[in-house]
Amino acid sequence: MEYAFEALLDYLRQSHGFDFTTYKRPSLMRRVQNRMQALSIESYSDYLDYIKEDPEEFTPLFNTIEINFTGFFRDPEAWNYIAKAIIPRIIASKSESEPIRVWSAGCASGEETYTLAILLAEALGVEQYKARVQIYATDVDTEALNQSRQGSYLSSQVVGVPPTLLERYFEQIAERYIFDKDLRRSIIFCRHNLIQDAPMSKIDLLVCRNVLIYFNTEAQTKTLARFHFSLKDSGFLFLGMSEMLPIYTNFFNPLNLRQRVFTKIPRSHVNQRLLNSALLRRH
Repeated sequence: MEYAFEALLDYLRQSHGFDFTTYKRPSLMRRVQNRMQALSIESYSDYLDYIKEDPEEFTPLFNTIEINFTGFFRDPEAWNYIAKAIIPRIIASKSESEPIRVWSAGCASGEETYTLAILLAEALGVEQYKARVQIYATDVDTEALNQSRQGSYLSSQVVGVPPTLLERYFEQIAERYIFDKDLRRSIIFCRHNLIQDAPMSKIDLLVCRNVLIYFNTEAQTKTLARFHFSLKDSGFLFLGMSEMLPIYTNFFNPLNLRQRVFTKIPRSHVNQRLLNSALLRRH
């Protein structure tokens, strides 16, 4: 069974250019099996034959694997910490003309990206926000990115937005709430693979919540090394509540462990830590 599953992954990599081998096997196998059950297919070999005959099957499979769990102000206590403790520190460290660069990695359908935009606009004021803020919102899921760009949400999707902020930053059109068009211009949406593509640079705040949990240890380490490169020395990393912590110690120090906010370890210190780790492994 494992051989057949690896053969399926190898085919997907060669035929569609997406490498799922960096994902943790148990959760990945469960998600593929969910798709197979929907088609009443029992074996990985039969599913491989099916997807070879119908290449369009890759899209629903991809959407099943890349399930996007997100929401506005998800984990309110953590977002309150970002609003009250982190964003003011970023603003205070800069002159009034300096840009503020934020990366929303694994942005899914955009709720967390627009949450960031709201908090920055609240802290800076709308005019300063428009003049200074640049948010990069990235994901591997093209369909989710298209949703994000529209900034359009059902009433059930904006329940996490406080009423005053909902009124200030959204326009209600029929059954949907549309995020402010002018503020949206500061957000650049693009497809980006965290493991394969070059990272953003000179980032002040990097938000990547509950994405790394799907990666194996090697892929997590590689991604965190890229995040380390992306952030300014004064930058902050904001992870999800489900993220495990031990592997981050070579690249980041916890600022608030409970809220999963970290600061960057200077590059020279990282090199020494990695060297020490290598020496320890030899003994």
